[in-house]
Order: sequence, then structure tokens, then C-alpha cells
Amino acid sequence: MSDIKAPARPNTMQDTGIEEGMLLNLTAKTMYSLGLERASTLSQQLKISPAIVTSILEIMNEMALVESRGLAGSDISSEIRYILSDKGKAWALDAMQQSQYVGAVPVPLEDFCNQVYSQRVAVEHIGPETLANSLSDLILPVELIQQVGPAANSAKSILLYGAPGNGKTCIAEAIGASFAQTIYLPHSIEIAGQIINFFDPSVHETADDFDDAPDTESLIPRGKLATDARWVPCKRPVIKTGGELTLDQLELQYSPVSKFYEAPLHLKALGGVFIVDDFGRQKDPPQAILNRWIVPLEREIDYLTLHTGKKFPIPFDELVVFSTNIPPHELTDEAALRRLYYKIEVPKPTREDFVEIFKKVCAANGIEFTTAMTNYLFKERYDKLKEEPSAYHPGFFIDQVISMCEYYEIPIEVNQDTLAHAWRNFYVSYKG
Repeated sequence: MSDIKAPARPNTMQDTGIEEGMLLNLTAKTMYSLGLERASTLSQQLKISPAIVTSILEIMNEMALVESRGLAGSDISSEIRYILSDKGKAWALDAMQQSQYVGAVPVPLEDFCNQVYSQRVAVEHIGPETLANSLSDLILPVELIQQVGPAANSAKSILLYGAPGNGKTCIAEAIGASFAQTIYLPHSIEIAGQIINFFDPSVHETADDFDDAPDTESLIPRGKLATDARWVPCKRPVIKTGGELTLDQLELQYSPVSKFYEAPLHLKALGGVFIVDDFGRQKDPPQAILNRWIVPLEREIDYLTLHTGKKFPIPFDELVVFSTNIPPHELTDEAALRRLYYKIEVPKPTREDFVEIFKKVCAANGIEFTTAMTNYLFKERYDKLKEEPSAYHPGFFIDQVISMCEYYEIPIEVNQDTLAHAWRNFYVSYKG
């Protein structure tokens, strides 16, 4: 598995791919908002080299937007300090009226698309050993794992369906955890003079070796001097949404106040895994959500629209995993289901697998397992009441037993009495 090439560091203003006017506006806004005066500190904020920042400041100086205030120190390495002139402050305020975005210089849409294609999900191979490691915490039928493996490696859409509480979401997350490559995600993207904020620390996990602390010379992240600091090295994203997902969240989110865009979640998942949990529980009908994704799922390209009305294509390269406890044919029609390449049923555990799960939960809680625990549940509860076990039941029962014992301040013991207590809480709430 070869490493993905990082975007090359720009050496000139032209190399950034961003028009001079936007570079001047961003620099002026940054100086005005943050009070920065030196090329090195502006470089750290704008994620471009001090040399490029100096070129921008020289142009601003010629336009009387900044004034030089001499050296910041007395030694030979001291930098020239610049402050905004009155004209420069007015320029910055006017730029703020156009867009309040202050941050890294964006990357052009074309560069973004090229990088997405170069780090496609399909270039990373997921093999049996890798998937087995990711699924090692789960007790699953061998046949199910044999279905999940090729689906994960294909990077095509997956529908996981079956009764609730049997590991569908855990399987989806394990698929995401199977990917190990480092990819590069931009802080922001520029399209037609508009800025889309992209990198999101709440959903994007930086690579283990990434150090955003500046070095003393260039204020570019350590070890990244030959790469473009506008791009953040990240693990392939694994982003999960659930019943809260709405159709409008699949579009660019424009703020009329700040006057720039936030990328939708599925766009932030490019190059990784996007999990739609509890599919069918959203406010919008599942048919409508799948209709929105028919073109992206089939052609691997999506179309987004700016508030100006301009529509533009963008790569749709991500593994989309839908998870639902609703029977597939109750979700949508056959034509829509056809777009979901892999349809995998996640069954309830067999009696043998249930026992293994119970053992695992006991071990995790420091409880010694005995067959009397599961024998009691099957003989006196499941079989008598004609209930089927689910994979989440062992964890539920053990949590209930622990809570009861802690309340009465007695040693934790899993026996018929404590399991009967746990069952009463489970059975009443489950049956309503």
C-alpha cells in the first residue's frame, strides 16, 4: 500500500491558485481581526510561507494599506512590523462586509478535486486480517464477516439491515477503523470567489505524526516544509449521522451573516466513510434521501449549488454505509435499493454466540462467568416467554446487575435473583 502524495508547498502568490484580491482581503482581515503585524505570525494563520506573506505585504504597502513600523527586535533575524493604515482598516472592514472568513488561504476547487481523485478510498486495500482486527471486539457469524469484507474493500455503498441491537452500527464503525492511510484535507476551498470551510476538528482526526506547532524559522508545521500547509494530513474520515439528518443538510450551508459556507457532512467524509445510522428514522422519507444520492452513488459525482445559483460538480468518493432496523422493502422501492450495491442482513446471535458475548461482557467487568447465568436466562426467560436474544442484551443485563449491587452496597454477583431484577427492567421497557 503506497503512501498518498501530499500537495506541494506553493512558493509564490500565483502558486496558491488564489487571485491577488482575495489574498489581499484575507491578509487585511487577519491583521484587523487578530492584530497580527509580522509576516511570520500571519504565515501561521494563513498557512502560507512567510515569503508569500511578505510579497502580499509589499503590495499592500505600495497601495498604502499598511505602514511599516520598523523591526520587531534588535537582532539580525528580526522582522519588519506592519500595521494597517486608516485606508487599510477601511479596506479590511469592506472585505469583512463581503465575507467574515478569517483563516487559512483556501485551495482552488480544481486542486481539491484533483487531490480527492488521487486519494480515492478504493486505492487502499482492506484484507481479511485487517478487517478481522477491526471486528475483534464483536462476536459475529463467519458468514457475515465474509460478506462484510468484500463490501468494505469495494468502497461501494452498503446497506446493513436487521433487528435492533445486534451490531450494525458497530460493524459500520469497524469498517471505518480498518482504513489506515493518511489523506490530505484542506482548511477551506475557493469556488467562484466564494469560500467553503472544510476542515472540521470535530469530525476530522489528524494523522498521528502531525504537529501543528510552528518551528522557529518558517512557522510551517514541523516536517512539512515541502508540503502545502493549507492541507491537513488526516486519517480517512469516519463520519456518522442518524435520525437528525435532513435533506437540506446535504447541501452547502451558507451563513448570510458571515457570508461564507460550511461544507455538508457528506462532503467532509470524502475519502472516507459516511455512516447513515437509523436509516428510515429521519424526518425526510428514505426514498427522498436516496433520490438525492442516486447520481452520486452511481456516477461518483455530486452537484452542489452556491447561493448565487451557480451549480458545480464535485467528486463523490466515499464509502456510504446505511444502517437500519426497518425491512429494506419497507424503506424504498426496488429501483432505489438497486443503487445500494451491497445489502447485508445482520442476524440476531445464535445461542452459542450469545454465550460468547456474555462471557466477553463479564470479562470486561471483572466478573467470573458461569454457564448457570446463561442457562437461567434461556430456560426461565427466553424460552418460556418466547423471546429471542439480541447481541446487546448481555451488556444490558450486566449493567443492571452492577447498578443494583452498587445501590445496595453489596458485592457484585450475577445470579438468578440479580438477573431476574435485570430482566424485569428489560422486559417492561422493551414491551412497553
